[in-house]
Amino acid sequence: MATVLSISGSPSATSRTARLARHLDAKLTAAGHQVVPLDVRTLPAEPLLGADFTHPAIVEATARLAAADGVIVATPVYKAAYSGLLKALLDLFPQYGLSGKTVLPLATGGSTAHVLALDYALRPVLSSMGADHILPGWFTLDRDITVAPDGSVTVAPGSAEALGRVLDQFAATLPRTPLYAAAS
Repeated sequence: MATVLSISGSPSATSRTARLARHLDAKLTAAGHQVVPLDVRTLPAEPLLGADFTHPAIVEATARLAAADGVIVATPVYKAAYSGLLKALLDLFPQYGLSGKTVLPLATGGSTAHVLALDYALRPVLSSMGADHILPGWFTLDRDITVAPDGSVTVAPGSAEALGRVLDQFAATLPRTPLYAAAS
């Protein structure tokens, strides 16, 4: 099956965005894909904000991107745009770092007024990075994501159904390894 890099661009350790991304990662993993999570907030700030392309953490993140067949880019929406933290990482990736990859953009926010941030803020950057296929993605309202005390995530039925559809579309575009060849 495919390798997916799942990027969360939220600066918060208790982020609904990151939790939603990891919730979807589990679904992809259950379907047989290898998912590599990357929470941008865990990267060291100085090389991230100082554009140190040679720092080992940045080199490793870039290598993870290069090895991925598909990329999930999840971000909270702040002031009608994706997070600055995500922007800092995307700026460090190679200009055509998404070439040959399918990308699923996801966003979370407190108001439907921010729905267009996916199309008008994030999509142009992903396109400029050479993504072969950018799916329509999905915007999920914060109130539709419930995090239980044990960390498990529940998504409101309407949003869960829509997320299921976009995740299925994403998975359908990923390269598949024949089961027989994988077992050999």
